[in-house]
Amino acid sequence: MTRQMLFPDYIFESSWEVCNKVGGIYAVLSTRAKTLQDRIKDRMIFIGPDCWQQQPCNYFTEDTTLFADWKKQAAADGLHLKIGRWEIPGRPIAILVDFAPFFAKKDDIYTQLWNDFQVDSLHAYGDYDEASMFSYAAARVVESFYRYGLKPSQRVVYHGNEWMTGLGLLYIRKHVPEIATVFTTHATSIGRSIAGNNKPLYDYLFAYNGDQMAGELNMQSKHSIEKQTAHHVDCFTTVSDITARECAELLDKPCDVVLPNGFEDNFVAKGAAFTAKRKRARKRLLDVANALLGTGLGDDTLILSTSGRYEFRNKGIDVYIEAMCRLNHDDRLQRPVVAFIEVPGWVGEARQDLQERLATGKTYDQPLASPVVTHWLHNMSDDRVLGMLDGLNMHNGVEDKVKVIFVPCYLTGDDGIMELPYYDLILGNDLSVYPSYYEPWGYTPLESVAFKVPAITTDLAGFGLWVNSEVGHQGEIRDGVKVIHRTDYNYGDVADAIKDSVVEYASMDEKAVAQAREKAFKLSKKALWEKFITHYEKAYDMALRKAEERKSEN
Repeated sequence: MTRQMLFPDYIFESSWEVCNKVGGIYAVLSTRAKTLQDRIKDRMIFIGPDCWQQQPCNYFTEDTTLFADWKKQAAADGLHLKIGRWEIPGRPIAILVDFAPFFAKKDDIYTQLWNDFQVDSLHAYGDYDEASMFSYAAARVVESFYRYGLKPSQRVVYHGNEWMTGLGLLYIRKHVPEIATVFTTHATSIGRSIAGNNKPLYDYLFAYNGDQMAGELNMQSKHSIEKQTAHHVDCFTTVSDITARECAELLDKPCDVVLPNGFEDNFVAKGAAFTAKRKRARKRLLDVANALLGTGLGDDTLILSTSGRYEFRNKGIDVYIEAMCRLNHDDRLQRPVVAFIEVPGWVGEARQDLQERLATGKTYDQPLASPVVTHWLHNMSDDRVLGMLDGLNMHNGVEDKVKVIFVPCYLTGDDGIMELPYYDLILGNDLSVYPSYYEPWGYTPLESVAFKVPAITTDLAGFGLWVNSEVGHQGEIRDGVKVIHRTDYNYGDVADAIKDSVVEYASMDEKAVAQAREKAFKLSKKALWEKFITHYEKAYDMALRKAEERKSEN
């Protein structure tokens, strides 16, 4: 007889990225929201930081009629809130909390955290205090809402994402044990730090001691809150099998459930609209390249890009540049290539000389100065992308078959050069390349294939491993996703594999390209939230059962 799964009546979910577009977690939450909103309409409530204060937030619309009575009570409890709708598919309720007032109580909060859960906040620096005060405020919001308006019989889950929500999860665990707690680490703070500090993560994973490495890398407080949260919540989760191994070794706590990141494709244009958007994106990409380079590159140009956070090694930006350098000297390449690096750096301003050229619509036969970057940076002499391009003598000369262009800004549609948001630009690509060294899941390749753009990734990314399991072998470019085997030490082999895959794709005929694009798209359909939400159902069930046990014991 199959046991019936418990499902929450209310889900509160907190993250620093609720209504705050910073990184991949925004994509996870904003695409998953509609699936849960459809199921428990307006009882799926997100809690985020009020980073905006008096400034307007493009992702949030306040609604003063929502929970008006409780809001008065919350204000009396010292909670300053904005309640409204997150402007994403499903328009779920979002609560933005002002966490600044709690800084005055910071030391007392940390002392209690040490007494209750032995979390070491003594070594805090950087964003630890800010994240922790938000996390505390978010938990107080959940506690206030629960005490004011919910019945003991109602099943409630509080779900926190990343170490930044750990303090609040522990607060709920102690003060409102009737609420079931779920914690998702999308990447361990210490694992990311090991990888980012050029230490070999994977071959020595079994030998690393997380606490020891936290001390060595000055990560004690973030590691401590993450580890203690993992040990004390009702259900500890992560996003891929590769990160689950990392959690078991570095946090000394195996994951209870793996929650792979799904996707919603309701913003992907279809039919004639898709074709028109792709044409427009390709035109813009080539117009920018030609204006910057003083070239006449046409539609036969192979357009590539990599994108994501500016984690030079972890995201594989270094090996991407190396691969493009090697590709430039490969005699088999018979087509011009423009390879974009769409990674936000310490951007200053859009290049006025490039803007002026783009405004005229004319063609030019001379490049601009520094024809490798679209926006001036505050740190031109210290930037790692520009430094590596210079070190490899990649200056986009007339004779170079491969031109590399750094777009060091967020692509929101108003950057001054591209003037198209990321999702309207990526579908102009022929290929996308994400050769990550450290990538718990990998949203960028999943987004790419949803727009019918085949992608190159690695098997150190959760998405790459998932693709291999779906196609039944190491993914090839003709499958829609090329999955390159990557280790701690095979950097050169990865660069060559990228180069060879681009050469292969550049030489494919129209029929083969169309088939690869269609296979890429079909893979994305297998990762829709409607398929992956079952993993969340399992996590909720596990957490709720533990909360029910606590209730029955009291």
